[in-house]
Amino acid sequence: MLCINLKTYIPQYNLATEEYLLKQFEDDIFMLWQNSPSVIIGRYQNTFAEINIDYVEKNKIDVVRRITGGGTVFHDLGNVNFTFIARDTGNNQHDFKFFTLPILKYLKSLDIDARFEGRNDLTIDGKKFSGNAGIKYNGSILHHGTLLYSSKIDDLTAALKTSTLKFQGKAVKSVNARVTNISEHLKEKLEVDQFINNLFSFVVNTHDEAQEFTLDSNDFNSIQKLAIDKYYQWWWNYGESPAFNVRKEFKTNGGNFEVLLNVEKGIVSNIKIYGDFFTEGENDITEQFLTQISFTKEAFSLCIDRMSDKHWFLNVDKNEFLEGLFKNNYLA
Repeated sequence: MLCINLKTYIPQYNLATEEYLLKQFEDDIFMLWQNSPSVIIGRYQNTFAEINIDYVEKNKIDVVRRITGGGTVFHDLGNVNFTFIARDTGNNQHDFKFFTLPILKYLKSLDIDARFEGRNDLTIDGKKFSGNAGIKYNGSILHHGTLLYSSKIDDLTAALKTSTLKFQGKAVKSVNARVTNISEHLKEKLEVDQFINNLFSFVVNTHDEAQEFTLDSNDFNSIQKLAIDKYYQWWWNYGESPAFNVRKEFKTNGGNFEVLLNVEKGIVSNIKIYGDFFTEGENDITEQFLTQISFTKEAFSLCIDRMSDKHWFLNVDKNEFLEGLFKNNYLA
């Protein structure tokens, strides 16, 4: 396994590095990295619905979309990101518990009782300090996650819009009350750089055939080109939302959904599906399936039945989706 302790803090470059390693390397890879203050958008999310645009622009915070599903997260230099890239040996790429186990073992060595909970979270005393996401590409799996170490929680709260769907069925309504920094649970003070170096050494020393690896100039040039062509571009980070006359927002066991539709004479002419869900395929193919059909529960049900599992959303029951989509129909 190649182990990379990436020492750049540019979010566009770091996210391009992940994609480059996934698509160009055949080795298993572990990487630690940090971003300067930035908002990282999930692959299928509506950027404008996720960020506090005034705060982001005023504070010159980068907004960058990643290639994995899941929700929006705030990064700063008090946050540590980890990435695992592995060959697909039969473990589901959304078996987040499998990939987070080295992180949990390291925190246990620091006498921190960290646990895996929910769909994709790591928690301490019931408070979240890590969100995780993954993607499968050409027989390889990329899994990455955040580790709030000494992040500015107030900045996190101010930069993001938090959907009320996230709080359905929860007694606690404040983002600040639901998250925590790892540093707050250490018995002895540890600076973030030392935390990173210790975690890096722990993974290297506990994995067979692990070796430290440094990207060369050819890698750098390829990554820089990908960053410029994609991760700096408005079309990737924001994209255009279509004009629509039907909007639905609902929650499922597999994630939150925002569905925008154009319905003309009872037929769906355009549909855009946003959310923090996960899927093995490309979301635009799912959207294509759901156009040029009647805007009825029956038509959608038949269409969904014809889809392969690859083009549907992970852990989302069809009936649960249909109930949310067709409950209290209204035109915008």
